[in-house]
Formats: sequence, C-alpha cells, structure tokens
Amino acid sequence: MTRVLTLTTLLALASLTAACNTVAGVGEDVSGGARTVQSWF
Repeated sequence: MTRVLTLTTLLALASLTAACNTVAGVGEDVSGGARTVQSWF
C-alpha cells in the first residue's frame, strides 16, 4: 500500500513539474501537489 501511494505521488509530481514552463511555475505546481496530497490525509 505504501509503495503504491509513493509511486502515485511521484508520478503526480512528475506530471506537475512537466506541465509548468517557468521556475516560478515549478514552485506553484509543487505547492499545489503538496496541498493535494495533504488533503488525502
């Protein structure tokens, strides 16, 4: 279960960072991903 959650989180973060165009966008995307993961718990 933990392995699946870790893999899912990594894939989500990878897709978020691939979608942004600037360094500022990376920070916003990582923050958004962190909020999403936090809402799961």
